[in-house]
Amino acid sequence: MTGGALTDVLPSSAAVLGVPGHTDVLGLDRWTDGRPVGVVVVLLVDGLGWNLLLANLDAAPYLAELVGAGADPLTVGFPSTTATSMASFGTGQPAGRHGLVGYTFALPGVDGALNALRWDSAADPLDVQPLPTVFERASDAGLDVAHVALRSFEGSGLTRAALRGARYPGADTLGEAVQVTASIAGAAAAGSQRALVYVYTGDLDNVGHVRGSCSDGWRAQLEQVDLFVQQLHRALPTGALLLVTADHGMVDVGPGDRVDVDSEPLLRAGVRLVAGEPRARHVYARDGAAADVLAAWRQRLGATAQVLSRDEVVAAGWFGPTVSPHVLPRIGDVVVAPTGATAVVATRAHPREARLVGYHGSTTPDEVLVPLLVAVA
Repeated sequence: MTGGALTDVLPSSAAVLGVPGHTDVLGLDRWTDGRPVGVVVVLLVDGLGWNLLLANLDAAPYLAELVGAGADPLTVGFPSTTATSMASFGTGQPAGRHGLVGYTFALPGVDGALNALRWDSAADPLDVQPLPTVFERASDAGLDVAHVALRSFEGSGLTRAALRGARYPGADTLGEAVQVTASIAGAAAAGSQRALVYVYTGDLDNVGHVRGSCSDGWRAQLEQVDLFVQQLHRALPTGALLLVTADHGMVDVGPGDRVDVDSEPLLRAGVRLVAGEPRARHVYARDGAAADVLAAWRQRLGATAQVLSRDEVVAAGWFGPTVSPHVLPRIGDVVVAPTGATAVVATRAHPREARLVGYHGSTTPDEVLVPLLVAVA
């Protein structure tokens, strides 16, 4: 394992494209034999964990070739979830700096919890996440920067918070994404312009949540991803660099391995808000109750989860080496990360979430390791 992280992907891509202020810490230039790179395409496959990929290479022969050519696993930060990882990916900074500390989290001045994926709040995304993105810096340096994903994501709170700075041509199917990406990359190459293109697909994650990452449906969807990568690679102009990575992995949790906070009074005592998600909970205590809440959750969950105080997770570096002062109150008084096949659900507050099969968010290798696959067109 190289020690590389998801936060390194865009800065390294920008570096090989000549954007000032960035360093190629992932060593991407080794794939080009020192030749100048004019086009980098970064494909992020939501939910494609490294361990899941290795266990299913027979369903993904094209990806298997890339693994065999020298792929590296990367780590994502805590929690290993899309909203946090997207902000880490887009800014090149850990959650303690960018502040999107979970799928949902308490935000001072906002009632309840902010859902950072759906952005169900009037909170200004630029206030919640003020750091510049790598896309903004690349665009300022004169690159053509594009974001290819579902049209419905354009202008969303998460897009504005984590991925702003790219133009948004939009693509609602994988085939359209191939065409749009190839057109952007081809035009840049023909005009001797540098281009950074980010492509996103979320179908694999969706299937994993509903059917499970060990299901036939997940493997069938992986086959579609494999074909998509092959088509995308072959459509790019000569010399373009294609990177394939992900935002998190996934684990499946059986019906008997769920702890329901809505049916256990012990877990609600002294608690004003439970946020996060089943594999990464932020628990916010009422005034003066943090120590009692920590003790109660530790007693109930025992060896099935890491249950730490805010001070403990900050000291352990879960959100990065430093946590900005304005980010600190967003972290739960108690933070819960299951270590085995356990999920902490809330059946009344979030019934649909409680019925899912596949989850992510915790610190296990199955959730935090993601691939970095590299191909040169």
